[in-house]
Amino acid sequence: MPRLAKPLSSVNMQTFQREQGRCVIIRPRAPLSLSLLALSWLTLLAGDDVWAEDLFDGAQAMPQVLTATRLKQAPAAVPGSITVLDSALIKASGARDIPELLRLVPGMMVGYRNGNQATANYHGSNVTEARRLQVLVDGRSVYHPGLATVDWTDIPVAIEDIERIEVFRGPNTVSYGANALMGVINILTRTPADSRGTRLKTTQGQRGINDWYARHGTAWADGAVRLSLSGQQDEGFDHNEFDRDYRDSRRLNRFNLSVSQQLDSRHSLDWQLAAKEGSNQRPYSYSPVFGNIEPGDSGSDVSARDYAGSLRWTLDFSPEHSLQLQSSAQHWQRVQDWRACEAEIAFSPALGQLWDLNPAYVLALAENPFSVPAGTAQEQALAGTVQGQLLAGATNAVCGDVNQSMRETRYDVELQDTLSLSDDLRLLSGVGYRYDRADSETYFNGALSNHIWRLFGHLEWQLSEHWLLQGGAMLENDQLTGDSLTPRVAVNYLITARHGLRAVYSEAVRSPDMYENNVDWRYRVRNLQPLAFGQSSATYFARSQGPGNLDQEIMRSRELGYNGLFAEAGVALDIKLFYDEIRNMISEPLRNDRFAPSNANHMRFSGAETQIDWQLSHADRLRLSYAYVDFTASSKLDQRLTARNSGSAGWLRDWGQGWSSALFYYGADQLNERRFERLDVRLAKRIAIGQATLELAGVLQQRLDDEPLTWQENNYDERHLLYVSAELEF
Repeated sequence: MPRLAKPLSSVNMQTFQREQGRCVIIRPRAPLSLSLLALSWLTLLAGDDVWAEDLFDGAQAMPQVLTATRLKQAPAAVPGSITVLDSALIKASGARDIPELLRLVPGMMVGYRNGNQATANYHGSNVTEARRLQVLVDGRSVYHPGLATVDWTDIPVAIEDIERIEVFRGPNTVSYGANALMGVINILTRTPADSRGTRLKTTQGQRGINDWYARHGTAWADGAVRLSLSGQQDEGFDHNEFDRDYRDSRRLNRFNLSVSQQLDSRHSLDWQLAAKEGSNQRPYSYSPVFGNIEPGDSGSDVSARDYAGSLRWTLDFSPEHSLQLQSSAQHWQRVQDWRACEAEIAFSPALGQLWDLNPAYVLALAENPFSVPAGTAQEQALAGTVQGQLLAGATNAVCGDVNQSMRETRYDVELQDTLSLSDDLRLLSGVGYRYDRADSETYFNGALSNHIWRLFGHLEWQLSEHWLLQGGAMLENDQLTGDSLTPRVAVNYLITARHGLRAVYSEAVRSPDMYENNVDWRYRVRNLQPLAFGQSSATYFARSQGPGNLDQEIMRSRELGYNGLFAEAGVALDIKLFYDEIRNMISEPLRNDRFAPSNANHMRFSGAETQIDWQLSHADRLRLSYAYVDFTASSKLDQRLTARNSGSAGWLRDWGQGWSSALFYYGADQLNERRFERLDVRLAKRIAIGQATLELAGVLQQRLDDEPLTWQENNYDERHLLYVSAELEF
């Protein structure tokens, strides 16, 4: 058998890692010495339990995480803070959507805009533009390239297929490139080999909840396959701030096929196909600028079709050296059209020219169309032309078809090499290329594309029995925004194999997206009735163009922390102290009538976070999280979704004889200046039926506050929500 490299995430441990059939055996050895201060602190914290693992003489599995550096590491050795939401926690929560699961992550701020559109920000910033998190599904980014956001409703993965979610809490462009400015959410689905058999589930409840899920998995000698079909439907919020029905219902169907194949002892192949189709209602809030005109249709709903495919090939040269090639292709299509009405003057070429010169002048003219505001000679001349058109009858209503459709495409390929140079030195390196394209008549007056090259590396060096030094960098070339180099350096002091202190410094960037920097936003209205200035198709006067010269947002982060696993007590603990600064922030609202993005803003975060996962016994599990965030921001918009105090508490209980329960509390003292508190209860009963198992479960969500959710228009008639599910597995 070839010699195995010593893992750098342990303290003098001999390890056989599980990779394609190799088992994990870990035999830790007691550290040589500890300082008196560290010994006293740990003894006070956990008594003799901290040494129990070192006296353990048998085989024992060491938990590992992947998202922090792309290397498998023990949590105590990670250069940063990470939260793992495992499958048991996900199921016990009763959550129907991924953003609701993120309430379990300390420091994660979850809100909603336009009803069914969830936003998730780590520590906060602009409530409507959640653009500073990288979100992955099995390593494939689902961050949209055109409008640069994550469409949480439309991620083509069912919660039932998720094995765990790893959340790296902090900047990580070092490993995942620009846009991982404040964190990385890595959604890892169940492997086909762990999905054998058939599983059927239906969920029904208040507010129009109607979900379904069907999965079948099978395996053969060297491979396995899983096919999942699922759907969701609900009616969203009940009414807006004016007590009117709110158009925010949604409906979606998903398809997911996952296949893994061991080609031989060294080669393996994994590939996935995913698709999603659905529709999301959107409230229609447009008000005509000129005259007292009825606005037209009451909705501008979105029809969505998404397709994705990914392929990962792994070659294990030896236990010390592996190569991985991963590629993916994705296509997002959003069709959004409606019929709107305006005064004919809104399609005047002279008014359009005046808007291009000075939008503020047009808004002043709209307030009193028959009085020419003071301005330049050119502005006043154009205003005179507009007034003449108004006097000639251009105040009459015309109605036409408007669209806000968008097609986005991404191709991504990446080669990654993992090499143990010695027993104490491990190197990960890679190169990647991504092609993004956005196609929209409204947003880009056609198509816009981008080419991005990435070169990255991470070095892990075991300096001594206790000291671990890690460093990495990402060099990225973005055709639209230029080059960036982001470093990270971390020092971990490993008290034992399962207990570590860390100090981390990292830098990160976020590239301005196509929408912010390169938009050419104009509405071409068709089928005008009656004609506007003799035309059946005309351009609306208000239009916007991106500046094209925005700089990258830059973040500098400093972190001190502790991560420990008290094996005998069943306690996993993480503590984080942080100080983060972001400059060159793009914070302005990106509206067609108010489009002026700039790098003029900045923000600072400091505070502390902690999470505790405690397996009290075989039947009881407690999970607590808390974050205190002190912040300052130059823009009020960036202060809206940051709660100074937020957290969660959960109790999972197995009562025996098939009964189980879970109780969760979520709280935040400020989400867009509104308090949020909710209590969730889930009760389930598993029943054996021959070779099959039936689980019946009910979830009750009870709001403890009386506030709208995030925005004043997001209101429910009742503060409680009840839904039940039946799940059959055989």
